[in-house]
Order: sequence, then structure tokens, then C-alpha cells
Amino acid sequence: MAEASPFWTRRVHADRRPLLVARGRIAAAVRACFAARDFVEVETAILQASPGNEAHLHAFAAELVAPDGQRVPRYLRTSPEFACKKLLAAGEPRIFEFARSFRNREQSALHHPEFTLVEWYRADEPYGVLMEDCAALLAAAGEAAGTRRLVFRDRIATPFAEPERMTVAQAFERFARIDLLATVCAHDTDRDALAAAARAAQVRIADDDTWADIFSRVLVELIEPNLGIGRPTILYEYPLAQAAWAQASPADPRVAERFELYVCGVELANAFGELTDADEQRRRFAAEMALKQRLHGERYPIDEDFLAALAHMPQACGIALGFDRLVMLLTGAARIDEVLWTPVV
Repeated sequence: MAEASPFWTRRVHADRRPLLVARGRIAAAVRACFAARDFVEVETAILQASPGNEAHLHAFAAELVAPDGQRVPRYLRTSPEFACKKLLAAGEPRIFEFARSFRNREQSALHHPEFTLVEWYRADEPYGVLMEDCAALLAAAGEAAGTRRLVFRDRIATPFAEPERMTVAQAFERFARIDLLATVCAHDTDRDALAAAARAAQVRIADDDTWADIFSRVLVELIEPNLGIGRPTILYEYPLAQAAWAQASPADPRVAERFELYVCGVELANAFGELTDADEQRRRFAAEMALKQRLHGERYPIDEDFLAALAHMPQACGIALGFDRLVMLLTGAARIDEVLWTPVV
């Protein structure tokens, strides 16, 4: 098989250029959308003391050499979350960032080691308002791209339709016939009950799979392919065991204030009613890093400066949207590297 020509050859670049120009129009529309809502655009540091503390995210390590020769480990961020939350603690009420982010071990049609997140936060506002932001942003981006279709492989949706809203429990019932909330309580999960339900749904389960493993497999195999078809889907109220950095729902302690936005079966954004309890955040970080050590043989430091800031952060909501994926869907590109001006080679 012949090797593909480099992206910088004139023929290849000419083919890609319409997608890249569209990327610029979409970025301008997104910025205008935030400006109309009184957001301030920020630029936060890429080099961080901790890249993030999620077990399954892998960072690029770096080293800072001080003028006196002291060497200090640093990392390229996996997202701008820690820095943005420090700005919330500093008193910024509404911020957004086009954030270049970095994740190792990720390269596929939908993943790239260097990519752009659009991340935004609202202080002292309920996380449901982020759902309205998503609908407005998709419509503005579709208008800028000059298309009425979002496309990935054989799936199509319109960026102008009001997103469908569905709880995670409803999705498990509709697409897998699983009563998910019967396997969770506020502080624990029933692995065997979920395993039995998943096997009944024809999902292959290994003996050493945890509740979280089974949850993820059902989600990926039976649910995600059905989301965001025809119109976007907002999947909300994740079980507390899948809360990540979200706070528990005041209406139901079994679930968290977390939602994900799906379009054409593709996860496009992840949103939280942000956790502001520094002690609970430390506990979750420690649990994630213990899991990372067990699975991958490494762990990342905890950013103590972030935890100190978290104690002063107001109640807030925040969301990260994969900008490259959005451009892909709006331009009909088959791979994420087709919409990057200079992909990593």
C-alpha cells in the first residue's frame, strides 16, 4: 500500500483547505456566541504541575529548569479545567477558552494527541443553562459552516433542532432494557446485578469486570450508537459512581449533575455542576490515581494550588466541547486530522 502524501503537499492541502477555512468561520461564530452572552475569553497556561487526575487519561511529561538549575517536573495539560477554576475562584463570573490540550496514547478517527477544547464556565448559575448554551452554539456553528447537516459516517443530524434530553437511566432502559438505578445507591453499586442485566442484553462480560467497566461497555455498545441521530441528544443524570468532578444531584443522591452532548453517535461535550468540596475532590483524585497506578503503573501529582483555590470557588457549572469534532461533523470530514491545519505526524 502506498504511503499517503504529507499534509503540506500542494495537492493534499488544496483538498483540505475548504475544511480548514470553514474551521475559521466556525471558531468566529462560537466566539461571537459567547460574546453575546457576556463571556470573557481567557488564555490559561498549558504547562501545569498536574495534567489532571483521571485514571484513563495519559499526559505528556515535561521538565521545567529554573534559573538556578533546579529541575521541576511539569506536564502538558489534558484540559484547562484546573486553571479555569482558579479564575472562577479569583472572581471571574463567565469565562471561555479555545484551549489547546494534549493526551497521549490517543489517535484515531475521533482522537488526536494535540487537539482543541472549547471550555466554558458560569459562576453561580445552574448547570442546566449549559444545555441551552449547547443548543445555541450548535445553531451558530451550523450557520457559519453554511450547512444544515451534521454528519459522521452514515449518521446525520441537524444543528438547528432543539436537543433531545434523556437521562442515563432512560437510555439504559430504552436501548438495553436495563434498570440501571436498581444497581446503584448513593454510596455503592451492585456489580453482579448490572453484570446479569448486561448478559441478558447480549453484552459480553468478563469475570474481573467492575461495575464501571460494565457500565461503560453497555454505554458504548448499545446506547451511544443511538444518540444524536436526527437531532442532538443531551444525556444527563449520570450515576454518582460516574460523576467525575460533578456534584450529586439535590433531587436524587444516586445521580450526579453531569451531562454529555451527543451528535451522530459521537460524544461532543461533557458538562458538570461543578464539585466545590475540596475534601471530596481530594478523595476522588486519590481514588482515580490509585486506579491508574493499578491499571497503568503510574500516577500524577495532585495540584495542591488547585485544591486551595477550590475552597474559594463559588458554585459553578462548566463544560468542555471537542472543537475539532464539531468541525468534523459540520464539514463531513471522515477523520479529525482532516480539520487540523498541521496535524501531528
